[in-house]
Amino acid sequence: MTTTTQPVKPVHGLFAIVGFLVCVELASGVLQGYYTPIYSDIADHLDIADADVNWFEAAQLVVSALVVPPLARLGDLVGHKKVLLLSTAVTALGSWVLAFAPSFTTFLIGWAIQGAYVVWLPLEISIVHRRTAGTGRQALLTRRAAAILVGALELAVIIGAVTSGLLVEATSMGFLLALPAIVVTVVFFVVWFGIEDAPGVATGGYDWGGLVLITLAIGLVMGGLIAIRLQGPGSALAWLLVLAGLATLVPFARYENRHPEPMVDVRLLSSPRQWPVQVTAFLFGMSVLGAQIPLSTFARTDPDTAGHGLGADAAFVSTLIGVYVVFLAIGAFTLPLTSRALGPRGALVLGALLVAVGYGLWLPFHDSTGQALINMAIAGVGSGALVAALPATAAGAAPPDRTGFATGMTNATKTIGGAIASSIFAICLASTGSIKDPVKGHAPLSGYLTVWAICAAAALVAAAVLLLMPRPEEGTVRSVTVEP
Repeated sequence: MTTTTQPVKPVHGLFAIVGFLVCVELASGVLQGYYTPIYSDIADHLDIADADVNWFEAAQLVVSALVVPPLARLGDLVGHKKVLLLSTAVTALGSWVLAFAPSFTTFLIGWAIQGAYVVWLPLEISIVHRRTAGTGRQALLTRRAAAILVGALELAVIIGAVTSGLLVEATSMGFLLALPAIVVTVVFFVVWFGIEDAPGVATGGYDWGGLVLITLAIGLVMGGLIAIRLQGPGSALAWLLVLAGLATLVPFARYENRHPEPMVDVRLLSSPRQWPVQVTAFLFGMSVLGAQIPLSTFARTDPDTAGHGLGADAAFVSTLIGVYVVFLAIGAFTLPLTSRALGPRGALVLGALLVAVGYGLWLPFHDSTGQALINMAIAGVGSGALVAALPATAAGAAPPDRTGFATGMTNATKTIGGAIASSIFAICLASTGSIKDPVKGHAPLSGYLTVWAICAAAALVAAAVLLLMPRPEEGTVRSVTVEP
């Protein structure tokens, strides 16, 4: 085995880079929190039914799942800063389309394009991971940076939600929708001038065949899931699409295993230190992305009418979301401490167990707002730790020329897990009426109990899977050539 050494890099420059990247995550948090309180106002602005807003979520989930693998691979090839700039420019374009969209169709296109921001955090982790090579503390510094970035993200979610809620009655919808576009545009120039440019370290060309196959597989599965949400579980077309997408994975895996520079490194994903992280991201996505709408609808349900629910108004739902996000930030900021005390694997396991406990508590305790706040606080701490730790752990378990791919896949698998859970939960909550229109009916309590049980069980399985991941000292030592 041959190794190449280099002088230890100074760390002081890293703080400036993380500071600029924090600006990116602040913009990401604004995008993720800004629109939630004003969905009904957006529907009125576009003259559409509230139920049609669900198309926004579906369109952005599809785009998010499709763009991460190719953009992550492109980052490894041409440099992570370049792809961060590209994705920021695309996100800014989508955000400006929202501000001036004259119709539902145009708005839907802009909303889908805006989903390119999903690759930001993986690219940022890759930038930090590469920048810390040669410091002797690469894994530690990457985890600390990830904690800071995710903490900034979650705090910005609250800022975005509060800002839009305060301004919606005080200004025009056009101006209100232009503010996120301005934020993202400013961030584009922050990245341009603030982040050092480094060439890609991956070799080989772009795997266009793999891109086509993975796009086809994900597109078919996501299309089938959307069809299930729209037509119900009895739709033959929906299940045919899902099965066709899953079947496409077989030739895709064979093709990628033969390719010298695959779009999706199947061998890397199946390695002992990588596959538990990716499986955990998938299972975690079921709660962090799939359970938010059920929690919101349960909180708004009137117990005098339905026999269950919290009967909360929109202000309390915002408070519930705010508490959850604050504890997400706490979980992210305390990740370095828990990693030091329990080890990187132990911190991940603890995060998954806290998510399981938080959602498990919903089963017996769901009758008061105080119980809801406690449940979400516990789940929030665990979720924040996982959001920060998963991409950092994936980067540490990947060779230098695959860090962008590995971190990006944690977001891709999380998104797919959330999309699958979203469809399953929609089925669980179906009743004689519609969960999209509370006037027609209310989802049964048994449906909500099933949702919470699935989230808790998925988190428990994730904790068990993480225990199968070898500790760093037990993993295979890679032969790594460090760039000068």
